[in-house]
Amino acid sequence: MVLEVCLPSRLALSLALTAILFPSPLRSQTDEVHVIPRDVHPPKSDGNATTGNADPALQNTKPLRADVSLVLVPVTVRDAMNRPVVDLKTDNFRVFEENQQQDLRLCWKEDSPVSVGVILDFSKSMSNKIEMETAAVREFFNNANSQDDYFVVAVSDRPHLIADSSDSFDELQRRMATTVPDGNTALLDGIYVGLKKLRTARYPRRTLLIISDGGDNHSYYNTKKIKRMAQEADVMIYAIGIFDNMPVPVFKTIEEKLGQHLLTEITELTGGFTIAADNREKLPAIAGTISRALREQYILAYRPKNQAHDGKWKKIKVQVMGLERLLPLHVDYKKGYISPG
Repeated sequence: MVLEVCLPSRLALSLALTAILFPSPLRSQTDEVHVIPRDVHPPKSDGNATTGNADPALQNTKPLRADVSLVLVPVTVRDAMNRPVVDLKTDNFRVFEENQQQDLRLCWKEDSPVSVGVILDFSKSMSNKIEMETAAVREFFNNANSQDDYFVVAVSDRPHLIADSSDSFDELQRRMATTVPDGNTALLDGIYVGLKKLRTARYPRRTLLIISDGGDNHSYYNTKKIKRMAQEADVMIYAIGIFDNMPVPVFKTIEEKLGQHLLTEITELTGGFTIAADNREKLPAIAGTISRALREQYILAYRPKNQAHDGKWKKIKVQVMGLERLLPLHVDYKKGYISPG
């Protein structure tokens, strides 16, 4: 394993650390590869994961066509209680691309601002859960970086924006309180709106948080379309599934039963995760856990041994070694990227 700490100049570093996974390349309709150069200055490392700071100059950087020399993989490591494991060293990580182990060049921790989209279920089935849903949103933002920007989408028969960063949190809570739960659940349409809106977000780090008590029963977009969109996006998606009467869930509808599987599939594609709440009282604590996990991400950087730019999906696997005392661990990361064509 190689750990490189000799960093190039500002411009060269910005191009060298162009992120595939964070942010990852998105294919436009003309099949160009759009990537955003990141001006990252992680300090020299003695083998421990180090903390990097985001450059405010990145905030409005336009997409650039470029070759990619390093792959950046955001990784969250959780213990059995879903608490972030925060003291890992570079040697604790192993990274594989297409089953071939890669040389880890850099490893640091990042707590830079995030652009956050919150997708809230306001279908009729949420009528008796809105108070806890509001408390969960409050707890999520109480644990967030004060510089984060956000928007909130309410989903029922169709998704609609109810607040963004131009609104105060008090105004957001007022709008949530006056939005009456009703209708069906167009959850996939809500995810579509959130992913599309995040394409023009302020920060390179982008996240969706979904809070819902079931699956989809009213969307225009299908699961295949949304999974493909999530897979290609530079967005990490997290979800809280509200399923009472756990640990043996009692699902009222087939959509609710399928919903837990749907949320897990979509979130894991992006490097996020889904936590099922065994009762609504736990929603705020779970939301706080997810928000803190965003503050404790590791960034792993490697240069692929296979440099072929063939436009194909490259499968990634991350392992955490030498922490048997903490097992079992949850290691969350995006499972691959599309190589530039």
